[in-house]
Amino acid sequence: MIRKIASYIGEYKKNTILAPVFMVGEVAMDVLIPYLMSFLINDGLQKGDFQFVLKIGVLMLAMAILGLTFGSFSGVHAAIASTGLAKNLRKAMFSNVQGFSFENIDRFSSSSLITRLTTDVNNVQNAFQMIIRMMVRAPLMMIFALVMSFVLNAKLASIFLITIPVMAAVMSCVIFGAHKYFKQMFEEYDHLNNAVQENLLNIRTVKAYVREDYEIKKFEKISNKLVDLSKSAEKLIILPTPVLTMLVFGIIIADGLWGGQLIVDGSMEMGDLTTLFTYAVQVMMSFMMVTMTLVMVVMSGASAERIVEVLNEETTITNCENPVMEVKDGSIVFENVGFSYGGDDKLVLSDVNLSIASGETVGIIGGTGSSKSTLVQLIPRLYDVTQGRVLVGGTDVKELDMHTLRDNVSMVLQKNELFSGTIESNMRWGDENATDEEILRACKLAQADEFVQTFDNKYKTHIEQGGNNVSGGQKQRLCIARALLKKPKILILDDSTSAVDMRTDALIREAFAKEIPNTTKLIIAQRISSVQDADKIIVLDEGKVVGVGKHQELYENNKIYREVYDSQVKGGDDDAA
Repeated sequence: MIRKIASYIGEYKKNTILAPVFMVGEVAMDVLIPYLMSFLINDGLQKGDFQFVLKIGVLMLAMAILGLTFGSFSGVHAAIASTGLAKNLRKAMFSNVQGFSFENIDRFSSSSLITRLTTDVNNVQNAFQMIIRMMVRAPLMMIFALVMSFVLNAKLASIFLITIPVMAAVMSCVIFGAHKYFKQMFEEYDHLNNAVQENLLNIRTVKAYVREDYEIKKFEKISNKLVDLSKSAEKLIILPTPVLTMLVFGIIIADGLWGGQLIVDGSMEMGDLTTLFTYAVQVMMSFMMVTMTLVMVVMSGASAERIVEVLNEETTITNCENPVMEVKDGSIVFENVGFSYGGDDKLVLSDVNLSIASGETVGIIGGTGSSKSTLVQLIPRLYDVTQGRVLVGGTDVKELDMHTLRDNVSMVLQKNELFSGTIESNMRWGDENATDEEILRACKLAQADEFVQTFDNKYKTHIEQGGNNVSGGQKQRLCIARALLKKPKILILDDSTSAVDMRTDALIREAFAKEIPNTTKLIIAQRISSVQDADKIIVLDEGKVVGVGKHQELYENNKIYREVYDSQVKGGDDDAA
C-alpha cells in the first residue's frame, strides 16, 4: 500500500527530498542554541564577561535566523510535495473510475467515491506532509537532544532512558487502538455523503412528500454515530498528552533536585542544568510530536487503504488483442445469452436468442423486473454477458474495439442526465464537432426544437446541474437529440419517452422512420402505443423472451402482451385487437 501511494509522488520527488533535508538543518540549530546558552551562562553571565555574552548572543541570533530559514524552506517544499501527491492521486483515481465498467461502479457507491477523492486524499496529503517534516524533525530532535544531554551530564541524562519505555507503551496503545475507529469513521462519512447527495438530488420529491423532518432525523442519526466514533478516537488520541506532561514535569523536578545537589557539590554548573531542562522539554515534546504524527499516519492509513482499493480496481471490460475497428452495420444477434450481476449464480437473463436486422425498429416490453434495460445494456458492453454472446454487425461485441462499438451505439438511458452548461454544449456531447445545422436537425427529429425556440437565449440557454430547470419531457427530448448527433448505427431508447405526451411520442417515432431509416432502433416502453407499429416487438418476462412478433400476431398468441394491451387500450375488453 505504501509503495503504491509513494509511486504517485512522481515529479515531486525533489521537493520530497529537500523538505526533510532542510528540516535537519532546522533541528540542528534548535539543538545547538541551548548548548550555546550553557556557555553564555557559565562563561559569560556568571563571570560578568558581557563582551562574551554579546558574542554568544549574536551567534545564537544568527543560528535562530538560520533555523527559521531552514524551517521555512522545509515547509514550502513539504507543501509542494504533499499537494502534488494529492493532485496525482486524485487524477489517477478519477482516470481509473472513468474506465470502470458498470459492474465496477456497482461495487462503489458514488458517495463513497466522492469521499475517497476528497476526504481520504486530504488525509493522506496531510499525513505525507507530516511524515516528511515532523517524522524527521521529532526523532532527530529527540536523538540530538539526548546526545547533547549526555555530553553535558551523563548521570542526569540517564533519567530520560527510564521514561522512554513508558512513553513508547502509551504511544503503542494509541496507535493500535485508534485505527479501527478511523476505519469505521470513514465508512460513516460515506453514509453521510450518500444521505446528503440523495437528499439534494431528490429535494423536489422530499418537499413534495413533506419528508424534511424524516431526512433531518436520518442525517442526525448518521451524524451522531460519526460523533460517537470521533469521541472514541479522540479519547485515545489525547491520552498521551497528560501522561507525557506529567513525565516532563517529573523529569524537570528530578533534574532540578539532583542537579541542584550537583551544583552545590561543585560538580556541575548552573548553565548546564538550565540547558538540560531545555533538552528535557525538547525530548518530551518530540515524543509527543511523534505520537501525534503517528496518529495522523494511522488515520491516513485507513484512508490510504480506501484510495488503493480504487487505484487497484481493474475494469472488468477491456479490449481484446487486435480488436475490430469497424462496425459493419446495425444488425444485432443474441446467441444463448445469460447474464447475472456480479457473478451471482442467479441469472437475470437466460436463454435469450434474438436476431435483429440492420435498420429494423424493435419494441421491447415487459413488466417491472423483466430485465429490459439489462438486455439492451449488453449491446454496447456496459455489462458483459455471463453466458452466450452478443453480435453487432456480425461481430462478437467482445472482439470489437469498445470506443468504436459505443460510438456506433447511442443509448438514451432511463435516467439520462443533462450537464451544467448551455443546451448547445450538452448537444455536443453527442458530437463535439457538430455544426449548428446538425444540432438543429437532431433537435427537430427529437421534437426538442419547438420548446428550445421559446427560450430567450434559444440554444445558448443555460442548463442547471442535472437539467433541473427543464421539465422531464424536455430533458428526455434533449437527451434523444444528443444521442442522434452521434449518427449511430444503433439507437436504443430505454423508456426515454415516458415523460412526453402521446402526440409528441408519435411525432418522434414518425421522424425516426422518415429521417433515419437505416438506423436500428430499439425502443423500451411501458406504453403499447410507443411500440405497436414496430417491425417486431420483443416480450420479456422474468428475464426470458416469451414472445417475438408484430403487434397483431402477439395480441392473438401472447397472453402477457394481450393483457398489457387490453389494460392500456381496451380497458380489459378481450374481444378487441
